[in-house]
Amino acid sequence: MDLAEFDYPLPAELIAQEALADRAAARMLVVDRREGRWEDRQFRELPGFLGDGDCLALNDSGVFPARLFGHREGVRSMPVGKHNPKRREYLSGRVEVFLVRAVAAGGREWEALVRPGRKMRVGERICFEGGLEAEIVARGAYGERTIRFLGQDDLYEQFEKIGHVPLPPYIKRSDRPGDRERYQTVFARERGSVAAPTAGLHFTGAVLEECRGRGAAIAYVTLHVGLGTFQPLHAAQVEQGRLHAESYRIGEEDAALIRAARRVVAVGTTSVRTIESAWRSGALAGETDIFIYPGFEFRRVGALLTNFHLPRTSLLLLAAAFAGKELTLAAYRHAVEERYRFFSYGDCMLIV
Repeated sequence: MDLAEFDYPLPAELIAQEALADRAAARMLVVDRREGRWEDRQFRELPGFLGDGDCLALNDSGVFPARLFGHREGVRSMPVGKHNPKRREYLSGRVEVFLVRAVAAGGREWEALVRPGRKMRVGERICFEGGLEAEIVARGAYGERTIRFLGQDDLYEQFEKIGHVPLPPYIKRSDRPGDRERYQTVFARERGSVAAPTAGLHFTGAVLEECRGRGAAIAYVTLHVGLGTFQPLHAAQVEQGRLHAESYRIGEEDAALIRAARRVVAVGTTSVRTIESAWRSGALAGETDIFIYPGFEFRRVGALLTNFHLPRTSLLLLAAAFAGKELTLAAYRHAVEERYRFFSYGDCMLIV
């Protein structure tokens, strides 16, 4: 399959730039796979689609302030002088570091995206607020860097002080204090994601209680969102695509709820990838680079709540694998026509 087959036109004004004041006020496009149709509903109506024997599976990974800003220390550049007058400007320029995941024991080495990237060579150091420093120790295949934080301070404590909410690049504004609460699910428990599992952003405590009241069990899984979830696909042919590995875990009690369910309703693509990875490998914890696209055989997930996704992405491919390519793209065209709000802070789709 050509990746280009999973493109669709989207007016820029449909990309949600702000979270709704009321989490549960989103619209919900309900897609019926067997009947090949859809209907326009509201997210608040989700509990009415659940009943005895259902298990709602939620990714409880929490977002941390993974975007840091600093400046170069300049250990890999020439000294200031008449032969290098621009070095002072080079050192004063801002460096953006987007942390992706911890890659070494102790949590002091991180895979990261660094901008500007070309001039940031191995051995260069970056200085942040509060005395935090990091050194670039390796370079990856697609320009990512491995950086090592110096010192012994608690890193997450430092990130909370100086970091910024890692809003996606299609949200054309800087993060604000309110994003720390709204770009986080109400059930987040396990810190470690650099992007929100956005289908879960619609839930409130009241909606969760109503789901329980309808007879649905609630299970929590954990997949820490990193490059495997949001990095663009590089291959023109779908089958040649590869994803970065991400860590996941399902507790024994939650796994038992998932096993016993008549139907597992996965909230978000990350929950799908976690459950399907565990059911294939037989391991309730580990790393997964599972890539789900049309033709995939789902072993445990029976329904999916998901936001609308960017064209040509692994997330859209997963939705198309679950609902079928033609039905998914037709539903997306309908969503565009009906002016649904797209992407992270946007509306959602329930595929049954």
